[in-house]
Amino acid sequence: MNTNSIRRQIGFWLLPLLCLTMPTISFAAQSGQMLTLGGIRLEFILFAFTLLGVALFHHYTMFVSLAGLAAVVASKYVFLDDFSFVHHIMGGDGHEGEWRIMLNLFGLLSGFAILAKHFDESHLPKVLPKYLPDDWKGGFVLLVMIFVTSGFLDNIAAAMIGGAIAFVVFKQRVHIGYLAAIVAASNAGGSGSVVGDTTTTLMWIDGVSQLNVLHAYIAAAVSLVIFGVIASKQQDKYQRIVKDGPKSVQVEWKKIYVVGLILLLAVATNYLLDFPALGVWVAILLGALVVKTPWREINHALPGTVFLLGLVSCASLMPVDELPPASWVTTFWLGFISAVFDNIPLTKLCLEQGGYDWGILAYAVGFGGSMLWFGSSAGVALSSMYPQARSAVNWVRQGWHVPVAYVVGFFVMLAAAGWSPQESYKTEVNSVKEPQISVAATMEN
Repeated sequence: MNTNSIRRQIGFWLLPLLCLTMPTISFAAQSGQMLTLGGIRLEFILFAFTLLGVALFHHYTMFVSLAGLAAVVASKYVFLDDFSFVHHIMGGDGHEGEWRIMLNLFGLLSGFAILAKHFDESHLPKVLPKYLPDDWKGGFVLLVMIFVTSGFLDNIAAAMIGGAIAFVVFKQRVHIGYLAAIVAASNAGGSGSVVGDTTTTLMWIDGVSQLNVLHAYIAAAVSLVIFGVIASKQQDKYQRIVKDGPKSVQVEWKKIYVVGLILLLAVATNYLLDFPALGVWVAILLGALVVKTPWREINHALPGTVFLLGLVSCASLMPVDELPPASWVTTFWLGFISAVFDNIPLTKLCLEQGGYDWGILAYAVGFGGSMLWFGSSAGVALSSMYPQARSAVNWVRQGWHVPVAYVVGFFVMLAAAGWSPQESYKTEVNSVKEPQISVAATMEN
């Protein structure tokens, strides 16, 4: 079906749909309430269409993302009298605003694109094959390296570094199933560390201890073995690892030092300021004094960066007021939801609700995003290096081992560690204050 035919089909169905919903739209606009169709708020419907558009038109994901964001913002302004997109982003009156997350994501995605190029131009990936095992085991060891790296570094960087190495050792022929495994390894490796993923960092800021998310590694390790072995064998059949690099290659250690500086300052500013992007760019600017910096990589990463920012902004506008009661069943399904619904607002909501086992939740919302290429920032970042990954259908079909690994890992962790719900520090404080407010209100009455 060509583009004109698709447009005619959309127009054919859109006109009668608008005519049928016009009375409801008019009533909602007059009453200051959001339009609902079949009991579902309009924002969710628009967001669902945006995600569907991303899955179907994967060559135009940036435009689909921005169009979806514009539609959601417009619906808010039309039906809600007190809505302000500027206030939503910048914050105020007790609302934190989304600007910090957006700025961090922009800085990390563009900065790690430069980091990955530095690493590639250092020629170190060309000599690494000499230290990797032959056949499929070499691909598996690479996934283990990504897993370990993500534990102390942001999962975006771990995925980008792994993608840069895979690009070289597999002669630029990387199977989509193996790309899914790279993303899964980076997300799984960060799920048990408060500095390894944005979701666990949010938990840490909210008062959740590192020890309370550490048992996520039980499920993460089991998952790594399952998807790692299967994906590595997929890759070995598609393109075997190149064992010996060129003998004349000379490693540019200055670029390796700059890569190390970027990683070090990213971790430091993540700990000290909760702003790893600042450390990344300070290191890049310092590195520009001693090595040639590939600034053009910012342009290459821009479409993927804008796409993610649009999708995250769209997700943050969803009126998710409550979740089902906290339980392992709810957490299990949140893993699948996080593949299509941004895991940052989901994590925020779970922290406000309280009563979750934070380690199980960290694994679910962190690793669950690996099931689709746009389900996590690591997947979006890697797709900027491998455009062929931007197909939800091919990702699911060839990366089927990732959801299988998620399910097996989840229940192994549940059996080994059990369900141990805990309140976050913020929730505990609020629960202490509430009885005092109730007593005061009773005395006044």
